[in-house]
Amino acid sequence: MIDPHVHCRDGKQSYKETIKHALEVASAQGVTKIFDMPNTDPPITTEKDIKKRLKLVPKKRISDYYIWIGVTADEGQLGEAVKCYENYKNVIGLKMFAGKSVGDLTVLEKEDQKKVYAILKSLNYEGVIAVHCEKESFLKNDLWDPKNPLTHSQSRPNEAEAESVEDQIELVRETGFSGTLHVCHVSCPESMELIEEARKEIKITCGVTPHHVIWTDEMLTRPDGLLYKMNPPLRSKESVEGLRKYLFEGKIDWIETDHAPHQVGEKMFPPYMSGYPSLYLYKDFVENYLPSIGVSEELIKKMTYDNIWKIFENKLK
Repeated sequence: MIDPHVHCRDGKQSYKETIKHALEVASAQGVTKIFDMPNTDPPITTEKDIKKRLKLVPKKRISDYYIWIGVTADEGQLGEAVKCYENYKNVIGLKMFAGKSVGDLTVLEKEDQKKVYAILKSLNYEGVIAVHCEKESFLKNDLWDPKNPLTHSQSRPNEAEAESVEDQIELVRETGFSGTLHVCHVSCPESMELIEEARKEIKITCGVTPHHVIWTDEMLTRPDGLLYKMNPPLRSKESVEGLRKYLFEGKIDWIETDHAPHQVGEKMFPPYMSGYPSLYLYKDFVENYLPSIGVSEELIKKMTYDNIWKIFENKLK
């Protein structure tokens, strides 16, 4: 099985997680390959960063580790990122944060996002660009109150994700970007509706996390609710049921954990970090939870391996 969305930390955040340990956790969960995210400290945006990162991978596991390289709206940086993709087997694709989450690697303005797709088109990039979709102008940050963790979900409503997904689809169409748009950690049915419609015109995939399928925003009302704060947030029961329906119907391309460890103190107290170490949920989610709600073995195999292999075959084979 493959997990295309893991935050291995390292760098200045090695006290939270390391590549070596994340690979060990993955193996214990039945996952053979992981794709690491670039919003580290410092972020992964250059060839120098890639070289430094790959030196941290245990030699015996180098064929099990892949890295997304982060993108900015800078033409030179995008050119270097594409060259890294072309020249390094372990660079699996590009990652854009269209909304601010954890770290400073963001492309917030729609015009800058359009510039990214247009430049990638001009560079003949036909790989995957994975996007964190939350539209800043639809966030309601004034609602957030750490004394009531449920307000985190209210401050980042479904429409913030869906509006950003709609933006990315529109920009891919406008620029003629010919690679694959991957929408990371879809958390609501409104986004899925847009993705399904877009499949008729563009190359687009999507992933869901175990936590967005298992839990609702009720988890945030617990005494330890801050532990369940993540971006995008846990959704209402109605939204989760809608998301599960798309999963049952085979419309989710793959399971991705968005494994994002933090120290407990960083979550329960300032700065109240967002993220959950969901790689620890993987085995039980795949082997027990999904079958218990009626998901077939065939569909589970597609979402944990086949569909991922199909999109990234040129890198994985």
